[in-house]
Amino acid sequence: MFLKQDGYYVNRHSCFLLQYHLVLVTKYRHPVIRGQLETALRNYTETYFKDRDLPIQVFECMPDHIHILFDAKPNLNLAEFVNAFKSASSRNIRKQFAEELKLYYWKPYFWSLSYFIGTVSDRTSTAVKEYINNQKNK
Repeated sequence: MFLKQDGYYVNRHSCFLLQYHLVLVTKYRHPVIRGQLETALRNYTETYFKDRDLPIQVFECMPDHIHILFDAKPNLNLAEFVNAFKSASSRNIRKQFAEELKLYYWKPYFWSLSYFIGTVSDRTSTAVKEYINNQKNK
C-alpha cells in the first residue's frame, strides 16, 4: 500500500482509506493477557499484521481482551482475516504458554468465538484512538 500526502492509500486503480476497530475477547473472559503472554501476543499480532501489509494505528491489550485499530485494503475479506488471525494467534499463544493456560482452559481455547469489528472514519479515528489508548486508565 502507498500512502499519499493527503492521508489516503492509492494503488493502480483506487484511492481509499479503510480503517477498522477490532476487539477480541478471551474465552470466558479469563484475564490471561498479562506479563510475558501479553508481550508475546503483542509481538505476534504486530508481525502478523505487518506481514499482510495491514498497518496497525493503535493496539492495546487488556487482561481479557485486545483492541486493534488498523488500516485495510479494499479486497480484504474481513471475516476470513479475523478468523485466520484468531486461529493463528491462539495456536501460537497456546503453544508458548500451555502450562499457564491449563489453569483456565481445559480444551484448546484462547479466544471467544465472537468478536467486534467496526468501521472507523477519518472523523472518528481520533476518538477511537483515544478510547483504545485510555483502556488501561479506566
